[in-house]
Amino acid sequence: MDDALLRWRSARDVLCVRLDTIGDVLMTTPALRAVRGTPRARRVTLLTSGAGAAIARLVPEVDEVIAYDAPWLKHGAACRADDGFADREMIARLRARRFDAAVIFTVYSQSALPAAMMCHLAGIPLRAAHCRENPYRLLTDRVPESEPEQGVRHEVRRQLDLAAALGFRTADERLSLALPPGAVAHVRALLRSLGIEPGRPWVIVHPGATAPSRRYPAGQFAKAARLLTERTGCKVVVTGDDSERTLAAEVCEGVVGATSVAGQEKLDLAGLAALIGAAPLLISNNTGPAHIAAALGTPVVDLYALTNPQHTPWMVAHRTLSFDVPCKYCYSSICLEGHHDCLRRIGPEEVVDAACELLESRAHTRPVAEGAGA
Repeated sequence: MDDALLRWRSARDVLCVRLDTIGDVLMTTPALRAVRGTPRARRVTLLTSGAGAAIARLVPEVDEVIAYDAPWLKHGAACRADDGFADREMIARLRARRFDAAVIFTVYSQSALPAAMMCHLAGIPLRAAHCRENPYRLLTDRVPESEPEQGVRHEVRRQLDLAAALGFRTADERLSLALPPGAVAHVRALLRSLGIEPGRPWVIVHPGATAPSRRYPAGQFAKAARLLTERTGCKVVVTGDDSERTLAAEVCEGVVGATSVAGQEKLDLAGLAALIGAAPLLISNNTGPAHIAAALGTPVVDLYALTNPQHTPWMVAHRTLSFDVPCKYCYSSICLEGHHDCLRRIGPEEVVDAACELLESRAHTRPVAEGAGA
């Protein structure tokens, strides 16, 4: 083993940096497991966004969560009107912690250098990331960026490969999420109040997504829910946050027995995760709940906007539905062509067929291989 790997192996207090949101954090959990080691060879602290922190607190491989909305990322820029005070404060906080090492996880379209600079200024002696540019001394261990020129990996595989380059591996590559007992108990009571007893068929429909380009039209969601109810007798439960109450009501309209729990005060992120974990099936846009489902083994019909290729559900029974378009892989939050064809041209009947296939197969009783169902 060379000296670099020996230095990483001797690190005991490791900062992992993943400054993105719910799905990205979940897709990094196998790599976090690899870094942590077995049995608990290292302490892992995750530096992540405010949104990412909410799910990170449910990840058993993470010992501590630090929330930080970085100004160089899309959802963090608007949070910084303080002349960098919060950023300097974060650097001081990291310096005081005296971490042994930092592993910076990014998607390939992001630069690791701002986070690398922060970790350098915080005095963290070992710093690693995928990096396209020459980082000079900002990184002690650079893994050259190969994407997209040499092909695009699944996001989970990308982060596992970074961990492996530092000598950290795991035999368990599943996503990780632990449900609090209180959330599970609350969801059991909620299901009883909705008339959903054990054995009764039901599905969750999650029609929201932060990016408009990743939203299947509400009217088509509603038609799919209606057809599924008519074909199978399933009860439909529609989820969403408080801002999505109107959207959820629109999806419920005309669907016999459908219920919206969007914005329910007691259904926080842990409660939503527990609800997804209890469900026989999730029908969702490509957004955080799809990855929550993958972490919990709940089958997913993923209405997958072709904005980028590497975020399909990981190691869970699923059907990924898209309509192939020339403008795919645009990496845009808003459809640049204005037609939304990669989602709009998926027929509600296709959604129902995929849902029935998964419900009938009962493949959710065991994990499946990477890419199955795609």
